[in-house]
Amino acid sequence: MNAKKNQAGDQLRRLDKHWHLATDDAEVALTELEFSLIRVSAAFERWQSDCLACCHGSAFSGSDTAVMHVIRMHERPKSISEIGRLLNRDDQANLQYSVRKLLKAGLIEKTTETGKKGVTYQMSDLGQKVTDRYAEFRQELLTSLTTGVFANTSLESAAKTLNLMAGVYDQASCVAATHRVPA
Repeated sequence: MNAKKNQAGDQLRRLDKHWHLATDDAEVALTELEFSLIRVSAAFERWQSDCLACCHGSAFSGSDTAVMHVIRMHERPKSISEIGRLLNRDDQANLQYSVRKLLKAGLIEKTTETGKKGVTYQMSDLGQKVTDRYAEFRQELLTSLTTGVFANTSLESAAKTLNLMAGVYDQASCVAATHRVPA
């Protein structure tokens, strides 16, 4: 029985991970990281959406939830361009759509600050209550799962690595944009 398990384990270790995106070991490692990011991103979006659904009856995407939390960040109003910058997004039309959904639900409100051009957004009283409830659910459901599994230093290290990778992908995207094939 153990010999069969060892043989199966040897076969798994020998799986060919090279394909059109990964032709050498460095590319295999990068591709595995990218697919992990895709899966983590999907799971995180689902988590944000489901957690907000626990706190507010309306259906919001993970992206809408992220916009809401960024608007509340540091308890000061944010413009669409600032929200985009903080989320590393340049899709203003989609950000505006999320903002309209949050406005319609009464979670945020428009405000104009003296000395600033354009409209900014801040949390409404309802939005404050919902995001406080979200933080409570997050602590109970998510933080409790990570406590003891991940050391704070490993989470900080992962965050730094992901932030550096965001910069690498941004730079690669800038270079790729200069080589686009005309439509």
